[in-house]
Amino acid sequence: MRVLWITEHYPPSRGGMAESCDRIVRGLRRAGVEIDVAHLTRRSRPWRVDREAGGRLLVVPLEDNPEHALRRLWTELVGEEYTHVVAFGGTYAVLGAPVLAAWLGAPLVTLLRGNDFDTGVFSLRRREALLTALRGSARVCVVARSHAPLVSALVPEAAVTWVANSVDMANWEVLPSERARAREWRATHVEPGRRVIGLIGQLKNKKGVGFLLDALLASGHTPAFHLLLVGELEDGVEARLDAVAHTRMGFIDRYDLPGVYAACDLVALPSFYDGLPNVALEAAALGVPLLASDAGGLADLADEEIGFTFRAGDVHGCRAAVDRAARATDERLAKLGAAAGERVHRDFTPEAETSGYLAVLTETVRPRA
Repeated sequence: MRVLWITEHYPPSRGGMAESCDRIVRGLRRAGVEIDVAHLTRRSRPWRVDREAGGRLLVVPLEDNPEHALRRLWTELVGEEYTHVVAFGGTYAVLGAPVLAAWLGAPLVTLLRGNDFDTGVFSLRRREALLTALRGSARVCVVARSHAPLVSALVPEAAVTWVANSVDMANWEVLPSERARAREWRATHVEPGRRVIGLIGQLKNKKGVGFLLDALLASGHTPAFHLLLVGELEDGVEARLDAVAHTRMGFIDRYDLPGVYAACDLVALPSFYDGLPNVALEAAALGVPLLASDAGGLADLADEEIGFTFRAGDVHGCRAAVDRAARATDERLAKLGAAAGERVHRDFTPEAETSGYLAVLTETVRPRA
């Protein structure tokens, strides 16, 4: 099989989407699928085509004229033969992929990663392109089991497959030096007896940071916790942080995060809606219990056996989860963390993720003329 993979999220771009895209592409290439990645980048970079192990990388700068970029991409592709075209997230990947798939005579596979669908269906700018892609797809893949019926309700003819996100656990561990630095940080910044709740990543509106802060303040357990916020914070929240002990950090590269997770007693994901965040899998894989809503793919991962959960947007449920976390003993937290690590290592592996996407490609391939 030879796949044209169209995405706006691919290294050197940063963030969870780029990490997931890179992981999935590498897994499929290792499984024998040749993949040409068309990276629709918003960075100022020159057009070029590079060889990579298992395929090519086409760097397609969108600049201020994405329509021109997509049409020029077709000029680069004329005469190529592909068994599939894959759209992996982003406005222009979803817009361009159905057209290129039709011109190439290849089936379209659309991979929805969370926001592409959750907010895309309510966007005047993105909705029609999204629905066109879903209607034209031989298969739609979702990372949250709960997204499948939502897609089917809008596009009944769409064939939808759930393929869970994963975490690449090769070299994903906390080194002794990182654990020592985590202890030093806690000794310097955290009052004795307080538990550290980590909020990590692009902490946008959907992530519910302000919602969790309100629940924490209302619970009466503010003195029990210290918040560690790592990444970009949603507007309007920072001014309210003075009411709770906290530390702010900027964006940290993924492979510097194990030391951050080691400093946490819990990692919180109070999302209103979501896919399956890398942060949830990364923290759980390292044995950190979760304080999480059941939004999107979080419901496929988290429950009371690996943390403290509540219905997304449920104020009283979130407050009750905070209360359970505050009252949990160290032994209870350790047991939850061990169960979290075991679950991720068993059920959310890159091998399982690759097998899922490989099955989708196999099932949708068309016989050659």
